[in-house]
Amino acid sequence: MKSRTLSSSASGFLLLFLAYFALSTVVKAQENRPAPTPAPAATLDAGPPSQGIPQVAQPVATPATPKVIKVEGNLELDGIVRVQVENFTEWAETNDATKLVPFLNGRAIRGNYPEEIHPDHDRLHFHLEMTPENKEVWTDLLGEPDGTRRQVTFSVGLENQSPFDTVHNQNNLVLLTVISRVYGVIALVVVLFTLILFLWLARKTNIIREPGPTPGAGKLRPYNLGRTQMAFWFFLIYCSYTAIWLITDSLDTITASLLGLMGISAGTALGEALIDSGKDDAREAQLQALLAEKQALEQGIPDLQAQLSAVTTKATPTLEDTTSRDSLNKQLQDSRTRLAQIAQQIQTLTPADSRAASAGFLRDILADSSGYSFHRFQIFAWTIILGIIFVSAVYNNLNMPEFSPTLLGLMGLSSGTYIGFKFPEQK
Repeated sequence: MKSRTLSSSASGFLLLFLAYFALSTVVKAQENRPAPTPAPAATLDAGPPSQGIPQVAQPVATPATPKVIKVEGNLELDGIVRVQVENFTEWAETNDATKLVPFLNGRAIRGNYPEEIHPDHDRLHFHLEMTPENKEVWTDLLGEPDGTRRQVTFSVGLENQSPFDTVHNQNNLVLLTVISRVYGVIALVVVLFTLILFLWLARKTNIIREPGPTPGAGKLRPYNLGRTQMAFWFFLIYCSYTAIWLITDSLDTITASLLGLMGISAGTALGEALIDSGKDDAREAQLQALLAEKQALEQGIPDLQAQLSAVTTKATPTLEDTTSRDSLNKQLQDSRTRLAQIAQQIQTLTPADSRAASAGFLRDILADSSGYSFHRFQIFAWTIILGIIFVSAVYNNLNMPEFSPTLLGLMGLSSGTYIGFKFPEQK
């Protein structure tokens, strides 16, 4: 009985030990298992008050960033460009695509909004135009041209924000046309033709020379300062107007100060011509009078000589004949003296060919019959320096310079001084 009790106790103890061992094994297995990744916390939406049932909101997706990936067309003023923008459809759903503008070299072309928008194809069309709002930007982009094209970065974006990402950055620049090659070649041919033609005429004809008869021996008249100045400003404005039109497509570029400047140069040439014309008329009238007197004296001297001979040959001259002879001798002597004086005056009024011929460009425009003159040098120096300023302004700013009234007054004063000194000049 006792042995059965012991056997039952041993069996119970063995069962208890096996159960404890199995439980310990399960606990260790649970501790060694990796912890599961927790699920993202969901935001509870209380839903409408009438339902009272919370709803789980979906996670908000980050919007795709737009990026310029392609540019097609003529990147130039008055040209049409087609821009391909990646992820443009998604961006346009929450933004105003009509306010997009091109960005060249990181600068917004303000007011140049798209003419066509195609969100379904991620495409925009721009007509590049210069307006008062963006003129400064275009001037910086196109000014100081060193060729017909230049490289720039390109993107689009809202006017007051940063531009979109673009593939056309500093590592992949696009070409901006400064001057159309076709129109540039045509304009260059026309300008060079007119300039070469003018230089040929200036060298071979009297187009900017002193008026009057051409000296003999193949010589030409001297160059005229007023006409040379007028031709200088004409070609400067002519070439500048053509260049500005080629680059900016602007036609209304002649300023009021330029009209004043051209008026001063034209007035100088006109005043000089009137003075010279008055001198020529007075000299011609005096010359004609002297020639008429000379002709009368030349016709009267033979008659006096014949009368004197008739009186002298008489065998027995009377007292009246003696008085007549003395009178005829005096008249004949006075006529010959006057004839010599008239011949000298006619020679003075008729300049020699050496004085009427050109002595070289600078000598002609800086000197008169008395030599080099400061009033001529003054107007020459002001014309050169203002011409340099004019060309610099056109090249850098792509517009005609606006000269102040004070500067125009200074030019007018120089021209007036020159005209005033023209009166006592001898031609």
